Amino acid sequence: MRLGLHALGIGTGAHRGVIDAVAAAAEGNGFATLWSGEHVVMVDRSASRYPYAEDGKIAVPAAADWLDPMIGLSFAAAATHTIGIATGVLLLPEHNPVLVAKQAATLDRLSGGRLTLGIGIGWSREEFAALGVPFERRGERTAEYVAAMRRLWSEDVASFDGEFVAFDEVRVNPKPVRNRRIPVVLGGNGDAALHRVAAWGDGWYGFNLAGIDDVAERIGVLRELCREVGREASELRLSVALRDAEPGDVAALEELGVGELVLVEAPPEDPGDAADRVATLARRYAPVRG
Repeated sequence: MRLGLHALGIGTGAHRGVIDAVAAAAEGNGFATLWSGEHVVMVDRSASRYPYAEDGKIAVPAAADWLDPMIGLSFAAAATHTIGIATGVLLLPEHNPVLVAKQAATLDRLSGGRLTLGIGIGWSREEFAALGVPFERRGERTAEYVAAMRRLWSEDVASFDGEFVAFDEVRVNPKPVRNRRIPVVLGGNGDAALHRVAAWGDGWYGFNLAGIDDVAERIGVLRELCREVGREASELRLSVALRDAEPGDVAALEELGVGELVLVEAPPEDPGDAADRVATLARRYAPVRG
């Protein structure tokens, strides 16, 4: 079982010294991936329901610092050598896909092929409105954006003619390190999100799940959706973050085919505390990781 750490980009995790210290400590203590999420804007009073909390409200204060994950992860990559970096998640339909393809390939190249592009379709109407992007049909927009980005990554001279994005005989360089492809992992815990994973995703990032039973039920749905589209669920990268994770959850997650448990932890305010904080977290899970 791999361990991921979702601790950078927000609040104290938006400070350069903390990013450097946490990233280096995570790599030194055997963590597999550093995850960082995104919101371009936040609002003080949102009418949109946050889907990952029972009360429908996001716990992050609207006034908190929230880094662009591509830029924040570039600093984490520069402070490390081998640990994976992942957006968890980038709200793809809010962005120009040609630009994201360029940014992602650049970060993948500079990090030595360490990037996983975790994406979501978004939940905040207010955020989409501020960016001038339609909230409706964002799922279809996301699927087309990914198809266009994969073409830009894989082909020297690429063309695409879709409903939401079109380009003709363009070159976007550099190309991703690993066979001109960056793994695209989808967030979202609902049936529609799992259908996207089964149809065209490289993996699933289940976030803030209530517990093992919740994970088991969701993976059962995902496996059935994979069967319907003729895919093997075993091909997918499965990463989950539990609401109250415990070391004893690892064996059950492995039985379900989960490859990575992502620990969501607030980073320290003082970079000098990062080494002990991350080492303590790693030691807590060491006996069950083997």
